[in-house]
Amino acid sequence: MKKVSDFFGCKVFDDRVMKANLSAEVYQSLRKTIEEGAKLNIGVANAVAAAMKDWAVDQGATHYTHWFQPLTGVTAEKHDSFISPSPDGGVIMEFSGKELIKGEPDASSFPSGGLRATFEARGYTAWDPTSYAFIKGNTLCIPTAFCSYGGEALDKKTPLLRSMEALNKQAIRILHLFGNDSVKCVRTSVGPEQEYFLITEEMYEQRRDLRFTGRTLFGAKPPKGQEMDDHYFGVIKPKVAAYMEELNEELWKLGILAKTEHNEVAPAQHELAPVYTTTNIATDHNQLTMEIMQKVAAKHGLVCLLHEKPFAGVNGSGKHNNWSLTADGGVNLLSPGETPYENAQFLLFLCAVIKAVDDYQDLLRLSVATAGNDHRLGANEAPPAVISIFLGEELNAVLEAIETGTPYAGTEKTQMKLGVDVLPKFNRDTTDRNRTSPFAFTGNKFEFRMLGSSNSIACANIMLNSAVAESLKIYADRLENAENFEDALHEMIRKTIKDHKHVIFNGNGYDDTWIQEAVEKRGLLNYRTTPDCMPHLLDEKNVRMLTSHRVFSEAELKSRCEIMLENYCKTVLIEANTMIDMAKTEIAPAISAYVLELANTAAAKKAVDDSVSCGYEAGLLKKLAGLEDQIAMKTDELEEAVMGLTDAKDVEAESCMIRDTVLGKMEELRAVCDAAETMTAKKYWPFPTYGDLLFGVK
Repeated sequence: MKKVSDFFGCKVFDDRVMKANLSAEVYQSLRKTIEEGAKLNIGVANAVAAAMKDWAVDQGATHYTHWFQPLTGVTAEKHDSFISPSPDGGVIMEFSGKELIKGEPDASSFPSGGLRATFEARGYTAWDPTSYAFIKGNTLCIPTAFCSYGGEALDKKTPLLRSMEALNKQAIRILHLFGNDSVKCVRTSVGPEQEYFLITEEMYEQRRDLRFTGRTLFGAKPPKGQEMDDHYFGVIKPKVAAYMEELNEELWKLGILAKTEHNEVAPAQHELAPVYTTTNIATDHNQLTMEIMQKVAAKHGLVCLLHEKPFAGVNGSGKHNNWSLTADGGVNLLSPGETPYENAQFLLFLCAVIKAVDDYQDLLRLSVATAGNDHRLGANEAPPAVISIFLGEELNAVLEAIETGTPYAGTEKTQMKLGVDVLPKFNRDTTDRNRTSPFAFTGNKFEFRMLGSSNSIACANIMLNSAVAESLKIYADRLENAENFEDALHEMIRKTIKDHKHVIFNGNGYDDTWIQEAVEKRGLLNYRTTPDCMPHLLDEKNVRMLTSHRVFSEAELKSRCEIMLENYCKTVLIEANTMIDMAKTEIAPAISAYVLELANTAAAKKAVDDSVSCGYEAGLLKKLAGLEDQIAMKTDELEEAVMGLTDAKDVEAESCMIRDTVLGKMEELRAVCDAAETMTAKKYWPFPTYGDLLFGVK
């Protein structure tokens, strides 16, 4: 049996490989670039490129690609071979530092949101040395950023790296105020838990909605769903276990720290969770994980569904973004620590996050906004669309004591003067997980639970990093100019708690009364859909904050708003047109065929015995005939609603028309089709039912 330690990372040009294949001078220079952001000179790049090529060729690679993350939500790659002609008519394998550092993939068809004209279609990719190159198939993949001819970011990695640098800069200022002068770097770390469904490939191929949209647009509730909670953490089926085993091996070869696997709540639903790593690397790894999940599934006769809500009536799939802050040396800045000194520093960073989440609720909400996630948020398996923070009883008591100036009734009853010497200690593990909260503190990290399963984690972390950087900047500006650091620190934390405590909620986020309280009494935002929240990306306060930290330019923000709304509109239109097609060419003919059989059966009964009432057939015929008429009518209404979108003056108006009209017509058509499914003989129904799909994997 293979030992994991023997093959883990074997497909990665990681630190072990670099140390073994680079000179000491080149290696140290590259490490300085990775760890401190030092400029990479062309000599070092040439040496790294040569070593990288030799290593990749030895592993069987024939091509290389700059692997990047455009604004499509998936990754992109263009492969070039290593071969160059030699004078004797043969070829040699070459790869230069210039080719490593920069590529020109053209990439004219990727979304740009107006950032570049067609005649300026050229794009550039730039190597991200902080994320290791890896081999996929016969290709060396080099993680890169992607920008336009004019330098605007056309991807998700570039703003993510910018947000990490912004947070690093402001966090270091704060740490220096606490006397930590040796700190050189503060990084955010993420561990994204990935939920997914597995169904059989045979059934998937029979459903046009799954093939075209990733979710079922029709489907009556099966006799059994997730009511018994017997799938959650249950025994993993042999076919699924074999899939998980191969998935783990493939991920481990790529240095992806796949750690936890289990059955989730809904039938056919599962989860994979990795060990935490630096945010941009975690983002690369999660994109790879989703790709490999689907590839490995195909080898096992399965299909991996990553849509946020592939089935109505059972839990959808999310991606919990576990986020923390770590200084070089491994010090977790969101860990309360063992001393009052560490407690004070922790509370300042904690307050920075609380302030950031409250001030930029809209940015966090829109960072997870997609047509798919709109179906999931607010259902009973996902947090609501309202942003709130869960801290737990102990931390809540600590913050309340600070705000009111009363003694903290914890492990040490001392007047709560927030000095670095007198702050009383409290327990390291200060809370428990709250699965109903969109943003919960879980001991030494925050779990942002609103991400959809198919989302890139880059978007949420860009906004979270940037918002926290802004809080820390405000704190640092004030504390650096304070006459008395201790008094200023105490007052700043007290004021933060007072001003932002309305965003802290430790109760049940699924309770309808909470939503009412959050909006009406606390003034929190409730943007239920993508069209509700996405335009707020361009609100003055958001543009000012994001541009001031140089995470986005104003033009980049406008482009992203347009692209996200376009994606929303295109997604729903594909779904609507798929519904129309399926209703007309599959569902209606199936019902008609069954109606004909019922009519023939009733006629045959009458022919044998004229006194037979044929009540069963007559009653069913009447119901199905009525549903046939309704299906035809609802299909026509949906078509008319789709055609009406041509009147929209812009993409924002179109998205609102879809939200207000098209989605409602889609639900109405689905309702009558699902009702017909429950009355139509199974042999006539044209595609696998929910019962087939959810319980089809043995």
